Amino acid sequence: MNYDEALNYIHGTLKFGSKLGLHNIGKLLELMGNPQDKLKFVHVAGTNGKGSTVAFISSMLMEAGYKVGVYTSPYIERFTERMKIGNNEIGQSELAELTEFVKAKTEIMVKMGENHPTEFEIVTAIAFLYFCKNSCDIVVLEVGLGGRFDATNIIKTPELAVITTINFDHTSILGNTLPEIAFEKAGIIKHGGDVLLYPQRQEVEKVFEAACKERGAILQKAEIYEAEITGFSSEGQSFNYKNYIGLRITLLGDHQVNNAVLAINAADMLNSKGFAISETSIRNGLANARWPGRLEVVSREPLFIVDGAHNAEGARVLSEALNKYFPEKRKIFIFGVMRDKDYKSLVEAVNPLAYKYITVTPENERALSAEELAIFIRSYCKNVMVSDTIEEAIKASLDISTPDDLVCAFGSLYYIGKVRKYFKDQNIY
Repeated sequence: MNYDEALNYIHGTLKFGSKLGLHNIGKLLELMGNPQDKLKFVHVAGTNGKGSTVAFISSMLMEAGYKVGVYTSPYIERFTERMKIGNNEIGQSELAELTEFVKAKTEIMVKMGENHPTEFEIVTAIAFLYFCKNSCDIVVLEVGLGGRFDATNIIKTPELAVITTINFDHTSILGNTLPEIAFEKAGIIKHGGDVLLYPQRQEVEKVFEAACKERGAILQKAEIYEAEITGFSSEGQSFNYKNYIGLRITLLGDHQVNNAVLAINAADMLNSKGFAISETSIRNGLANARWPGRLEVVSREPLFIVDGAHNAEGARVLSEALNKYFPEKRKIFIFGVMRDKDYKSLVEAVNPLAYKYITVTPENERALSAEELAIFIRSYCKNVMVSDTIEEAIKASLDISTPDDLVCAFGSLYYIGKVRKYFKDQNIY
Protein backbone atom coordinates (compact mmCIF):
# COMPACT_ATOMS: atom_id res chain seq x y z
CA MET A 1 0.00 0.00 0.00
CA ASN A 2 1.36 3.43 -0.92
CA TYR A 3 0.35 6.84 0.44
CA ASP A 4 -2.37 7.52 -2.13
CA GLU A 5 -3.83 4.06 -1.61
CA ALA A 6 -3.80 4.65 2.14
CA LEU A 7 -5.70 7.93 1.78
CA ASN A 8 -8.19 6.32 -0.60
CA TYR A 9 -8.81 3.55 1.90
CA ILE A 10 -9.19 5.95 4.84
CA HIS A 11 -11.51 8.36 3.03
CA GLY A 12 -13.39 5.45 1.48
CA THR A 13 -14.56 4.45 4.96
CA LEU A 14 -16.55 7.70 5.16
CA LYS A 15 -19.48 5.66 3.79
CA PHE A 16 -19.71 3.91 7.15
CA GLY A 17 -20.90 7.17 8.66
CA SER A 18 -20.19 8.64 12.06
CA LYS A 19 -21.26 6.32 14.86
CA LEU A 20 -20.58 7.68 18.33
CA GLY A 21 -19.63 4.99 20.81
CA LEU A 22 -16.58 3.11 22.07
CA HIS A 23 -17.43 -0.49 21.15
CA ASN A 24 -16.04 -0.38 17.60
CA ILE A 25 -12.81 1.44 18.42
CA GLY A 26 -12.35 -0.83 21.44
CA LYS A 27 -12.59 -3.99 19.32
CA LEU A 28 -10.26 -2.63 16.66
CA LEU A 29 -7.62 -1.55 19.17
CA GLU A 30 -7.88 -4.89 20.98
CA LEU A 31 -6.97 -6.65 17.75
CA MET A 32 -4.05 -4.24 17.42
CA GLY A 33 -2.72 -5.00 20.90
CA ASN A 34 -4.16 -1.86 22.55
CA PRO A 35 -1.31 0.55 21.69
CA GLN A 36 -3.11 3.39 23.49
CA ASP A 37 -2.62 1.63 26.84
CA LYS A 38 1.15 2.05 26.47
CA LEU A 39 0.92 5.85 26.23
CA LYS A 40 0.37 8.86 28.49
CA PHE A 41 -2.09 11.54 27.44
CA VAL A 42 -3.29 15.08 27.90
CA HIS A 43 -6.88 14.84 26.62
CA VAL A 44 -8.46 18.09 25.36
CA ALA A 45 -12.20 18.60 24.79
CA GLY A 46 -14.42 21.65 24.27
CA THR A 47 -16.33 23.57 21.64
CA ASN A 48 -13.80 26.26 20.70
CA GLY A 49 -10.12 26.67 21.49
CA LYS A 50 -9.18 22.98 21.50
CA GLY A 51 -6.63 23.24 18.73
CA SER A 52 -4.93 26.35 20.08
CA THR A 53 -4.76 24.84 23.55
CA VAL A 54 -3.27 21.64 22.12
CA ALA A 55 -0.70 23.76 20.26
CA PHE A 56 0.32 25.66 23.40
CA ILE A 57 0.55 22.60 25.66
CA SER A 58 2.42 20.45 23.15
CA SER A 59 4.85 23.29 22.37
CA MET A 60 5.67 23.70 26.07
CA LEU A 61 6.26 19.96 26.45
CA MET A 62 8.52 19.95 23.38
CA GLU A 63 10.55 22.83 24.78
CA ALA A 64 10.92 20.82 27.99
CA GLY A 65 12.56 18.03 25.99
CA TYR A 66 9.71 15.53 25.81
CA LYS A 67 8.91 13.46 22.73
CA VAL A 68 5.37 14.68 22.16
CA GLY A 69 2.69 13.12 19.98
CA VAL A 70 0.03 15.55 18.73
CA TYR A 71 -3.35 14.43 17.38
CA THR A 72 -5.76 17.01 15.94
CA SER A 73 -8.61 17.34 13.46
CA PRO A 74 -9.53 18.38 10.89
CA TYR A 75 -6.49 19.09 8.75
CA ILE A 76 -6.01 22.37 6.87
CA GLU A 77 -3.95 21.42 3.80
CA ARG A 78 -2.58 17.89 4.21
CA PHE A 79 -3.96 14.79 5.88
CA THR A 80 -0.60 14.18 7.57
CA GLU A 81 -1.10 17.34 9.65
CA ARG A 82 -3.45 15.34 11.86
CA MET A 83 -0.71 13.36 13.61
CA LYS A 84 2.70 14.73 14.48
CA ILE A 85 5.63 13.94 16.70
CA GLY A 86 7.03 17.26 17.77
CA ASN A 87 6.62 19.58 14.82
CA ASN A 88 7.05 16.80 12.26
CA GLU A 89 4.03 15.34 10.48
CA ILE A 90 3.79 11.60 10.00
CA GLY A 91 5.70 10.52 6.90
CA GLN A 92 3.71 9.35 3.91
CA SER A 93 5.39 5.93 3.79
CA GLU A 94 4.86 5.37 7.50
CA LEU A 95 1.21 6.36 7.21
CA ALA A 96 0.81 3.85 4.38
CA GLU A 97 2.48 1.09 6.39
CA LEU A 98 0.37 1.69 9.50
CA THR A 99 -2.83 2.01 7.45
CA GLU A 100 -2.18 -1.36 5.83
CA PHE A 101 -1.80 -2.92 9.27
CA VAL A 102 -5.02 -1.32 10.58
CA LYS A 103 -6.87 -2.32 7.39
CA ALA A 104 -5.92 -5.96 7.97
CA LYS A 105 -7.21 -5.83 11.54
CA THR A 106 -10.39 -4.15 10.34
CA GLU A 107 -11.02 -6.99 7.90
CA ILE A 108 -10.62 -9.51 10.73
CA MET A 109 -13.01 -7.47 12.84
CA VAL A 110 -15.69 -7.47 10.13
CA LYS A 111 -15.29 -11.23 9.63
CA MET A 112 -15.99 -11.61 13.35
CA GLY A 113 -19.40 -10.02 12.73
CA GLU A 114 -18.54 -6.58 14.08
CA ASN A 115 -19.51 -3.31 12.42
CA HIS A 116 -16.93 -1.76 10.13
CA PRO A 117 -15.08 1.04 11.94
CA THR A 118 -15.79 4.60 10.86
CA GLU A 119 -13.24 6.86 9.21
CA PHE A 120 -12.49 8.69 12.46
CA GLU A 121 -12.08 5.41 14.35
CA ILE A 122 -9.60 4.15 11.77
CA VAL A 123 -7.62 7.41 11.79
CA THR A 124 -7.55 7.42 15.59
CA ALA A 125 -6.34 3.82 15.66
CA ILE A 126 -3.57 4.68 13.19
CA ALA A 127 -2.54 7.62 15.36
CA PHE A 128 -2.35 5.53 18.55
CA LEU A 129 -0.23 2.95 16.73
CA TYR A 130 2.04 5.68 15.33
CA PHE A 131 2.65 7.28 18.71
CA CYS A 132 3.20 3.92 20.39
CA LYS A 133 5.64 2.59 17.77
CA ASN A 134 7.65 5.80 18.08
CA SER A 135 7.70 5.64 21.90
CA CYS A 136 6.24 9.08 22.59
CA ASP A 137 6.67 10.30 26.15
CA ILE A 138 3.22 11.89 26.08
CA VAL A 139 0.44 12.54 23.55
CA VAL A 140 -1.66 15.71 23.45
CA LEU A 141 -4.93 14.32 22.17
CA GLU A 142 -7.74 16.46 20.76
CA VAL A 143 -11.29 15.13 20.95
CA GLY A 144 -13.00 14.87 17.57
CA LEU A 145 -16.65 15.41 18.52
CA GLY A 146 -18.20 15.71 21.96
CA GLY A 147 -16.22 13.58 24.37
CA ARG A 148 -18.21 10.82 26.03
CA PHE A 149 -18.58 8.65 22.92
CA ASP A 150 -15.70 10.07 20.88
CA ALA A 151 -13.22 7.46 19.68
CA THR A 152 -10.36 9.21 21.50
CA ASN A 153 -12.15 8.52 24.80
CA ILE A 154 -11.14 4.87 24.64
CA ILE A 155 -7.98 5.84 26.54
CA LYS A 156 -7.61 5.11 30.23
CA THR A 157 -7.25 7.90 32.80
CA PRO A 158 -5.03 10.58 31.21
CA GLU A 159 -2.37 12.59 33.00
CA LEU A 160 -4.72 15.53 32.58
CA ALA A 161 -8.13 16.22 31.02
CA VAL A 162 -8.49 19.78 29.75
CA ILE A 163 -11.87 21.38 28.98
CA THR A 164 -11.92 24.53 26.83
CA THR A 165 -14.92 26.80 26.24
CA ILE A 166 -18.35 25.20 25.91
CA ASN A 167 -20.81 26.66 23.44
CA PHE A 168 -23.38 25.66 20.85
CA ASP A 169 -22.18 23.42 18.01
CA HIS A 170 -23.24 20.02 16.65
CA THR A 171 -26.50 20.46 18.58
CA SER A 172 -28.24 17.67 16.65
CA ILE A 173 -25.74 15.24 18.19
CA LEU A 174 -24.63 16.80 21.47
CA GLY A 175 -27.82 18.50 22.68
CA ASN A 176 -29.70 21.77 22.47
CA THR A 177 -28.67 23.29 25.81
CA LEU A 178 -25.26 24.16 27.20
CA PRO A 179 -25.60 21.72 30.14
CA GLU A 180 -26.45 18.91 27.68
CA ILE A 181 -23.39 19.75 25.58
CA ALA A 182 -21.24 20.03 28.71
CA PHE A 183 -22.44 16.58 29.81
CA GLU A 184 -21.07 15.07 26.60
CA LYS A 185 -17.76 16.92 26.94
CA ALA A 186 -17.50 15.84 30.61
CA GLY A 187 -17.42 12.27 29.38
CA ILE A 188 -13.63 12.47 29.09
CA ILE A 189 -13.36 12.82 32.89
CA LYS A 190 -12.13 9.50 34.24
CA HIS A 191 -12.18 8.06 37.77
CA GLY A 192 -9.44 9.56 39.92
CA GLY A 193 -8.24 11.85 37.15
CA ASP A 194 -7.08 15.46 37.15
CA VAL A 195 -9.26 17.98 35.30
CA LEU A 196 -8.51 21.53 34.20
CA LEU A 197 -11.52 23.66 33.29
CA TYR A 198 -11.73 26.93 31.39
CA PRO A 199 -14.10 29.16 33.43
CA GLN A 200 -17.66 28.80 32.15
CA ARG A 201 -21.19 29.89 32.90
CA GLN A 202 -22.37 28.61 36.26
CA GLU A 203 -24.83 26.14 34.71
CA VAL A 204 -21.98 24.63 32.70
CA GLU A 205 -19.47 24.52 35.55
CA LYS A 206 -22.00 22.64 37.69
CA VAL A 207 -22.01 19.81 35.13
CA PHE A 208 -18.24 19.39 35.36
CA GLU A 209 -18.24 19.74 39.13
CA ALA A 210 -20.85 16.99 39.39
CA ALA A 211 -18.93 14.71 37.01
CA CYS A 212 -15.70 15.17 38.99
CA LYS A 213 -17.47 14.50 42.30
CA GLU A 214 -19.11 11.36 40.93
CA ARG A 215 -15.80 10.00 39.55
CA GLY A 216 -13.50 11.13 42.32
CA ALA A 217 -11.62 13.43 39.97
CA ILE A 218 -9.80 16.59 41.06
CA LEU A 219 -11.05 19.75 39.37
CA GLN A 220 -9.08 22.96 38.93
CA LYS A 221 -10.32 26.08 37.12
CA ALA A 222 -7.92 28.13 35.04
CA GLU A 223 -7.31 31.61 36.41
CA ILE A 224 -7.68 33.43 33.10
CA TYR A 225 -8.88 36.64 34.77
CA GLU A 226 -5.39 37.24 36.15
CA ALA A 227 -3.95 37.76 32.66
CA GLU A 228 -3.15 41.31 31.57
CA ILE A 229 -2.57 42.06 27.87
CA THR A 230 0.27 44.57 27.58
CA GLY A 231 0.61 44.92 23.83
CA PHE A 232 -0.62 43.65 20.48
CA SER A 233 -0.11 43.98 16.75
CA SER A 234 -0.86 41.91 13.66
CA GLU A 235 2.24 39.86 14.54
CA GLY A 236 1.22 38.78 18.03
CA GLN A 237 0.52 39.75 21.63
CA SER A 238 2.35 40.22 24.91
CA PHE A 239 0.83 39.70 28.33
CA ASN A 240 1.54 39.21 32.01
CA TYR A 241 0.14 36.39 34.12
CA LYS A 242 0.84 36.24 37.85
CA ASN A 243 4.63 36.09 38.19
CA TYR A 244 5.13 35.55 34.47
CA ILE A 245 5.99 38.98 33.04
CA GLY A 246 6.34 39.71 29.33
CA LEU A 247 4.93 36.49 27.89
CA ARG A 248 4.50 36.47 24.11
CA ILE A 249 2.32 34.56 21.67
CA THR A 250 1.96 34.90 17.90
CA LEU A 251 -1.74 34.00 17.90
CA LEU A 252 -4.16 36.93 17.75
CA GLY A 253 -7.26 37.60 19.86
CA ASP A 254 -7.96 38.04 23.57
CA HIS A 255 -9.26 34.47 23.60
CA GLN A 256 -5.82 33.19 22.65
CA VAL A 257 -4.32 34.83 25.72
CA ASN A 258 -6.95 32.97 27.74
CA ASN A 259 -6.04 29.72 25.97
CA ALA A 260 -2.38 30.39 26.73
CA VAL A 261 -3.21 30.84 30.43
CA LEU A 262 -5.14 27.55 30.29
CA ALA A 263 -1.99 25.93 28.91
CA ILE A 264 0.19 27.48 31.64
CA ASN A 265 -2.17 26.02 34.24
CA ALA A 266 -1.92 22.67 32.46
CA ALA A 267 1.88 22.83 32.66
CA ASP A 268 1.69 23.58 36.38
CA MET A 269 -0.60 20.59 36.94
CA LEU A 270 1.67 18.31 34.91
CA ASN A 271 4.64 19.50 36.97
CA SER A 272 2.80 18.46 40.12
CA LYS A 273 2.56 14.95 38.62
CA GLY A 274 6.29 14.61 38.03
CA PHE A 275 6.84 16.34 34.71
CA ALA A 276 9.55 19.00 34.47
CA ILE A 277 8.34 22.01 32.48
CA SER A 278 10.43 25.02 33.47
CA GLU A 279 9.48 28.68 33.20
CA THR A 280 11.82 28.94 30.22
CA SER A 281 10.02 26.04 28.54
CA ILE A 282 6.67 27.68 29.23
CA ARG A 283 7.83 31.01 27.79
CA ASN A 284 9.45 29.51 24.72
CA GLY A 285 6.58 27.07 24.24
CA LEU A 286 4.07 29.90 24.14
CA ALA A 287 6.21 32.04 21.83
CA ASN A 288 6.86 29.18 19.38
CA ALA A 289 3.34 27.73 19.29
CA ARG A 290 1.62 27.95 15.92
CA TRP A 291 -1.95 27.10 15.03
CA PRO A 292 -2.82 27.73 11.36
CA GLY A 293 -6.17 29.00 10.16
CA ARG A 294 -7.11 30.98 13.26
CA LEU A 295 -6.86 34.76 12.81
CA GLU A 296 -3.84 33.95 10.66
CA VAL A 297 -2.29 36.67 8.52
CA VAL A 298 -1.35 35.22 5.11
CA SER A 299 -0.69 38.50 3.26
CA ARG A 300 -0.11 42.12 4.28
CA GLU A 301 -1.01 44.33 1.29
CA PRO A 302 -3.88 44.20 1.53
CA LEU A 303 -4.01 42.55 4.93
CA PHE A 304 -5.50 39.10 4.30
CA ILE A 305 -6.60 36.97 7.25
CA VAL A 306 -7.96 33.42 7.36
CA ASP A 307 -10.01 32.13 10.26
CA GLY A 308 -11.79 28.83 10.78
CA ALA A 309 -14.71 30.35 12.71
CA HIS A 310 -17.68 28.08 11.98
CA ASN A 311 -20.05 28.60 14.92
CA ALA A 312 -21.61 31.55 16.70
CA GLU A 313 -18.97 31.80 19.42
CA GLY A 314 -16.12 31.58 16.91
CA ALA A 315 -17.67 34.29 14.74
CA ARG A 316 -18.20 36.55 17.76
CA VAL A 317 -14.57 36.17 18.77
CA LEU A 318 -13.47 36.84 15.18
CA SER A 319 -15.60 39.99 15.00
CA GLU A 320 -14.27 41.31 18.30
CA ALA A 321 -10.68 40.68 17.26
CA LEU A 322 -11.04 42.39 13.87
CA ASN A 323 -12.71 45.35 15.53
CA LYS A 324 -9.98 45.57 18.17
CA TYR A 325 -6.93 45.15 15.93
CA PHE A 326 -8.12 46.83 12.73
CA PRO A 327 -10.94 49.26 13.59
CA GLU A 328 -10.24 51.65 10.70
CA LYS A 329 -9.90 49.11 7.91
CA ARG A 330 -12.69 48.44 5.42
CA LYS A 331 -13.51 44.75 5.68
CA ILE A 332 -14.27 42.35 2.83
CA PHE A 333 -15.39 38.87 3.87
CA ILE A 334 -14.97 35.69 1.85
CA PHE A 335 -17.52 33.34 3.35
CA GLY A 336 -18.25 29.65 2.87
CA VAL A 337 -20.10 27.41 5.28
CA MET A 338 -21.57 23.96 5.85
CA ARG A 339 -25.33 23.67 5.40
CA ASP A 340 -25.81 22.18 8.89
CA LYS A 341 -24.13 25.13 10.65
CA ASP A 342 -25.94 28.08 12.23
CA TYR A 343 -24.80 30.46 9.50
CA LYS A 344 -27.40 33.02 10.54
CA SER A 345 -25.48 33.57 13.78
CA LEU A 346 -22.19 33.78 11.88
CA VAL A 347 -23.52 36.51 9.60
CA GLU A 348 -25.07 38.44 12.48
CA ALA A 349 -21.74 38.38 14.35
CA VAL A 350 -19.62 39.84 11.54
CA ASN A 351 -22.16 41.87 9.58
CA PRO A 352 -21.69 45.15 11.53
CA LEU A 353 -18.10 45.15 10.20
CA ALA A 354 -18.81 44.04 6.64
CA TYR A 355 -18.30 46.25 3.61
CA LYS A 356 -18.72 43.37 1.14
CA TYR A 357 -19.18 39.59 1.07
CA ILE A 358 -17.87 37.14 -1.51
CA THR A 359 -19.56 33.76 -1.08
CA VAL A 360 -17.93 30.44 -1.96
CA THR A 361 -18.89 26.77 -1.87
CA PRO A 362 -16.45 24.67 0.21
CA GLU A 363 -15.55 21.33 -1.36
CA ASN A 364 -17.65 19.17 0.92
CA GLU A 365 -20.92 17.32 0.41
CA ARG A 366 -22.36 19.17 3.43
CA ALA A 367 -21.56 22.60 1.99
CA LEU A 368 -24.16 25.30 1.47
CA SER A 369 -23.90 26.56 -2.10
CA ALA A 370 -22.46 30.03 -2.68
CA GLU A 371 -25.69 31.05 -4.43
CA GLU A 372 -27.91 30.03 -1.51
CA LEU A 373 -25.60 31.70 0.98
CA ALA A 374 -25.60 34.93 -1.04
CA ILE A 375 -29.39 35.01 -1.13
CA PHE A 376 -29.48 34.67 2.64
CA ILE A 377 -26.82 37.34 3.26
CA ARG A 378 -28.58 39.91 1.06
CA SER A 379 -31.21 40.36 3.77
CA TYR A 380 -28.37 41.79 5.88
CA CYS A 381 -26.07 43.35 3.30
CA LYS A 382 -26.73 44.17 -0.36
CA ASN A 383 -23.05 44.18 -1.32
CA VAL A 384 -22.68 40.46 -2.04
CA MET A 385 -20.82 38.70 -4.84
CA VAL A 386 -21.00 35.00 -5.72
CA SER A 387 -17.79 33.23 -6.73
CA ASP A 388 -17.61 30.02 -8.71
CA THR A 389 -14.32 28.93 -7.17
CA ILE A 390 -12.25 29.73 -4.10
CA GLU A 391 -9.34 30.95 -6.25
CA GLU A 392 -11.70 33.26 -8.13
CA ALA A 393 -12.96 34.66 -4.81
CA ILE A 394 -9.41 35.40 -3.65
CA LYS A 395 -8.54 37.16 -6.92
CA ALA A 396 -11.77 39.15 -6.82
CA SER A 397 -11.13 40.27 -3.24
CA LEU A 398 -7.63 41.42 -4.17
CA ASP A 399 -8.93 43.25 -7.26
CA ILE A 400 -11.52 45.27 -5.37
CA SER A 401 -9.47 46.00 -2.25
CA THR A 402 -7.03 48.80 -1.61
CA PRO A 403 -3.75 48.40 0.35
CA ASP A 404 -5.55 49.82 3.39
CA ASP A 405 -8.40 47.27 3.30
CA LEU A 406 -8.70 43.96 5.13
CA VAL A 407 -9.88 40.71 3.55
CA CYS A 408 -10.99 37.89 5.85
CA ALA A 409 -11.84 34.38 4.66
CA PHE A 410 -13.86 32.47 7.27
CA GLY A 411 -16.75 30.11 7.87
CA SER A 412 -15.26 26.65 7.39
CA LEU A 413 -11.88 24.98 7.73
CA TYR A 414 -12.84 22.90 4.70
CA TYR A 415 -11.76 25.69 2.35
CA ILE A 416 -9.33 27.74 4.47
CA GLY A 417 -6.53 25.37 3.48
CA LYS A 418 -7.04 26.23 -0.18
CA VAL A 419 -6.76 29.93 0.63
CA ARG A 420 -3.50 29.38 2.51
CA LYS A 421 -2.13 27.26 -0.33
CA TYR A 422 -2.96 29.98 -2.87
CA PHE A 423 -0.77 32.49 -1.08
CA LYS A 424 2.01 29.95 -0.54
CA ASP A 425 2.00 29.10 -4.26
CA GLN A 426 2.23 32.81 -5.06
CA ASN A 427 5.25 33.07 -2.75
CA ILE A 428 3.35 35.68 -0.77
CA TYR A 429 2.99 33.69 2.45
